[in-house]
Amino acid sequence: MSRVTSYTPGTPSWVDLMSSDPDGARRFYTAVFGWEAEVGPPEFGGYTSFKVGGDVVAGLVGQPAAEGMPTAWASYFDSDDSDATIKRITDAGGTVMMGPDDVGQEGRLTIASDPQGGVFGVWEARNHIGAVRVNEPGTISWNELVTRDLAAAKSFYSSVFGWTWDDLPGAPGFSYSTFKVADRVVGGALEMNEAFPPEIPVHWMVYFAVADADATADAATAAGGTVAEPPRDSDFGRNALLVDPQGGMFRVIALPEGMAQ
Repeated sequence: MSRVTSYTPGTPSWVDLMSSDPDGARRFYTAVFGWEAEVGPPEFGGYTSFKVGGDVVAGLVGQPAAEGMPTAWASYFDSDDSDATIKRITDAGGTVMMGPDDVGQEGRLTIASDPQGGVFGVWEARNHIGAVRVNEPGTISWNELVTRDLAAAKSFYSSVFGWTWDDLPGAPGFSYSTFKVADRVVGGALEMNEAFPPEIPVHWMVYFAVADADATADAATAAGGTVAEPPRDSDFGRNALLVDPQGGMFRVIALPEGMAQ
């Protein structure tokens, strides 16, 4: 088990889902991951905390997504000063879409987008630090930017969060880089090539660790979801791209022995 008590600023710290059908999403994800779902009070809009063993690992916005807004998972990055982070976002050409807003005594929330349109969150923790468990079955294990311009993305996120980057070797036409916070690899970025349909927007993809990617894909299908990419092996673990009944996309990955923390 990998438990977290605090996050270094710039580190991915939380994920949550905005869905067109929160009730349906609760049923789906509790069936697929075995999560406990705790619905919050009205003052927090019925926000749901998903838990593993009593520890929060992800969230679900309580109100249905506004008309025209897609069902989607969002990645949040830790900040110890939201105002300073917001200034760096706008100075680097990004856009602040919401916030910063106080969420009771839990923390301070901002939603922004990078210059290519990739939406992400900034979380300034107070009582709620973010995910308390990571890198074990049913918890977040990786956050990945899928972008049209990797060089521009590197420049933007380095300016905002101070990330440093390492390029990974790959097949021709395939560009992938990982990013670090304080010399620790915490996520990655993929540049879309001509194989990606032009209608796919720039986005952040979340990966959840699972014990068995094939069994999880079967569970998602049984719960009303679909398998967009069947499980396949990679150097980093067997993974699959799944879609919930409302269209929310996420990846699951069975981490090789020794990679889970």
